[in-house]
Amino acid sequence: MREIGKVNSDGIDFGKTAQDYAKHRAGFPTLIFDLLKERSIGITGQSLVDLGTGTGTLARGFAARGVEVTGIDPSEAILEQARLMAQDEGIRVTFQRGSSEATGLASGNFDVVTAGQCWHWFEAAKTTKECLWLLKPGGYLVICHFDWLPLPGNVVSATENLISKHNPAWEMSGGTGIYPQWTIDMATGGFEAIETFSQDLLVRYSHEDWRGRIRASAGVSASLSPEDVVAFDKEHADLLHREFSADPLFIPHRLWCAVARKPKK
Repeated sequence: MREIGKVNSDGIDFGKTAQDYAKHRAGFPTLIFDLLKERSIGITGQSLVDLGTGTGTLARGFAARGVEVTGIDPSEAILEQARLMAQDEGIRVTFQRGSSEATGLASGNFDVVTAGQCWHWFEAAKTTKECLWLLKPGGYLVICHFDWLPLPGNVVSATENLISKHNPAWEMSGGTGIYPQWTIDMATGGFEAIETFSQDLLVRYSHEDWRGRIRASAGVSASLSPEDVVAFDKEHADLLHREFSADPLFIPHRLWCAVARKPKK
């Protein structure tokens, strides 16, 4: 799903759901770090900026692997959760408030810039320009997603229908987990050697965790009133009990990444 800790022009504020966001969002699987390491990304000693870091699922993962990481996000409430999680894990990450379009960081100091589950919130032209500014020659830009997949009759599809019922303005249903536009943004922004890869996985969720995961989404707590969130969550619990009683649930997801390089000259 297209979500990250940010207030945008549609009034979506992930700071409102910071605790659910931190507790219930599964984040990126460890597989992503292995796949990126095969591409010389996330190597011990590299310096990395994680844009739209949210609770730092990418930032903390890279830092645990010996990467020097700075996480940027506009939501202070989300960043506070990220700091607490990093502290609990004994991981060192510099988290600071800022925007992807103007991070305030120095030019040419970083080996990698990542954006996980958030590129759609950014102004692409300004952000790609900022990424070029941040990266060393030959540095990597990585845009990645880990999205649930609505398939006919599955719990994701039923959940998305329920979100749309409670929030008709929500327009994020029916995703495929593949983002060809991001490769166009990379190319038009001056990046080269663009590669994409993907892999489908199942993620285990208890009913409680799936309800929390959905509350921590753009269509629910980040945009509905507290009273409407309670009403949604009750109906969601009833739906799961009635139609998807197996607990835990195994939710299909798609891991997708686009990788590009700043020209060396």
